[in-house]
Amino acid sequence: MSRLRHLLPSLNALVTFEAAVRCGTFARAAQELCVTGPAVSRTIGRLEAHLGVALFHRTASGAVLTEQGSVLFSGISGSFDEIERTVLRVQQSRQSGMRTVVLSVSSAFATHWFMPRLALFQSRFPKVDIRFQLISGPLGGAVDGVDIAMRFDHGSNARHVARKLMPELLVPIRAPHLPEKQAPTGTFMPALDRIINLSTAEPDWSGLFSENTANGTAGGLQFSDYTVVVQAALLGQGVALGWLNVVSHHLARGVLVPVGPVMKTGRTCELVIARKQETPVVSEICDWIDTEFTTDMKRVDAQYPGLELGADPSRQENGRNPIRSSSHPASCGGF
Repeated sequence: MSRLRHLLPSLNALVTFEAAVRCGTFARAAQELCVTGPAVSRTIGRLEAHLGVALFHRTASGAVLTEQGSVLFSGISGSFDEIERTVLRVQQSRQSGMRTVVLSVSSAFATHWFMPRLALFQSRFPKVDIRFQLISGPLGGAVDGVDIAMRFDHGSNARHVARKLMPELLVPIRAPHLPEKQAPTGTFMPALDRIINLSTAEPDWSGLFSENTANGTAGGLQFSDYTVVVQAALLGQGVALGWLNVVSHHLARGVLVPVGPVMKTGRTCELVIARKQETPVVSEICDWIDTEFTTDMKRVDAQYPGLELGADPSRQENGRNPIRSSSHPASCGGF
């Protein structure tokens, strides 16, 4: 930080530069900073003179970032966001005693696993203001700027600690009132009137189901959002592929039932924590999520012993519905 003072005319110059890029024009940046447009232009001009490079191309229609300007902005924008979050946390803790915790999870997990437990979570952590960074598709992306992130096979490194939560397990699911048909010999699972497919899945899920199950026809359903796929299954619209880390709550309650064997992808669902964010309350929340998962899986195993969830996943197949290894469903990511 002592060197930074000599590298810049002032820290305010960086603040002004960041605002100008983010707001799109010097005029809008001036409004945000409560200064005049010429003041913004002069501050950025001093920064450019100090650095010895042009940060913007000035044109009649406005200012456009140069290559050097893009490099500078990409380097400071994340730091500014982190500073803002830290200041807000300090203010919130001082004003209310609340601790903000940001959880990066899929929208499907938040909807179908966490929301049914929200009251329980709030009772257990009354001083935690839980926030969600939602991922609409498969879990992935950077885990910076959050306290806890759910990911598959992220692993620990110099910056992050990864806590193993459960193996990635998938099972065909449907509503209990949806009638089954007899499965043809050698098929993966019983045939049903239709399947609920995820349009972004590659390859298509239909390869996992029996040939006389409707798909891609008037009787089939297809959605681009896995949250809606699970909701459609809950409403009895057909059979879907269920990630157990998302649908375990519904299976434990009996509002969804398995209709085929469990598939094991070989990947592991983890809770990833930035080492600098590994506070006691973050560790306690991870413990709580882990405990809730364990409780769900025990209930599901007790209700559907044929799934053999309590068995060693590496054992040989010898049960009615053994856990099977499969790389097919993992290709569309995990939720």
